[in-house]
Amino acid sequence: MSDLAPLAEAVAVDPLVGHPADYHVFHNFLERCKELPAITTAVVWPLSSVALRGAIEAAEEGLIEPTLIGDEAEMKALADEIGVDISNYPILQADTESRAAELGCIMCRSGNAQAIMKGSLHTDELMRAAMNKDTGLRTNRRISHVFVMDTPAYDRTLLISDAAINITPELEDKVHIIQNAIDLAHALGIPEPKVALLSAVETVNPKIKSTLDAAALCKMADRGQITGGILDGPLAFDTAVSARAAEIKKLESPVVGQADILVVPDLESGNMLAKQLEYLGGAQMAGVVLGARVPAILTSRADSAETRLTSCAVAVLMHYATHPVIKV
Repeated sequence: MSDLAPLAEAVAVDPLVGHPADYHVFHNFLERCKELPAITTAVVWPLSSVALRGAIEAAEEGLIEPTLIGDEAEMKALADEIGVDISNYPILQADTESRAAELGCIMCRSGNAQAIMKGSLHTDELMRAAMNKDTGLRTNRRISHVFVMDTPAYDRTLLISDAAINITPELEDKVHIIQNAIDLAHALGIPEPKVALLSAVETVNPKIKSTLDAAALCKMADRGQITGGILDGPLAFDTAVSARAAEIKKLESPVVGQADILVVPDLESGNMLAKQLEYLGGAQMAGVVLGARVPAILTSRADSAETRLTSCAVAVLMHYATHPVIKV
């Protein structure tokens, strides 16, 4: 018998995460959106089949009212090729990706769009326009990205930040990253999210900067500099999501084993974590950018139309969390 056989058997009998494998998060988001009006959305450069189809399907689901921004002739040719009808949607002509991104930001700044959606252009191109100090979408908050995960083996909505915008965030940046994620969690129906500040270990080590940041951030939350959530860290990934792992390591806190938000040390670790959960763990994920004037629906060019649909739903819930529907 292999030396690994007893370990494999133990994991099969006593898994560290015992939730039955199912999807339980994104369906609820889409159901909630059925009670809400569609949001006007600037769709920037939807010149791939997935990008264009995702925008139109989101419109047909009643999530967004899109304005398509890009080369009109190319979009119409693509629509004919993939069998999508775009005749009912306004089109803004843009000859280049950068001009399309600029027009999308102008629509949002003028109040003609309540969200902006990335099409098939590169993320840097869209964010360069959005982060322009004079003509972009910046506020007094630092802009950050959140992956919202529907993970089969985990019985909670899981948010991961930041895995797409801030490369090596400093302590002050992480304050904004955390507050943005907490505010999104509230919009998604999590009234007091549990925030795990991830590192490689659970103890403060002066040689590991993420542990020092985690300790400082927890104290800042104690002093009211971060509000609306419960913070703990440093925590390793296993103790953040597994009560059994925390028990083995003799850790006790309101966060261990039931984190709603995972705050990663840097973009590389966050991006790898999210995509490992997606490709090897079977997770579904949505992507949204926070801290701007409007929600930015930011997905990978490789993402499916289904992912873009759910990302739109997250943006809808985020919009109406700060702009409640007035019932007549």
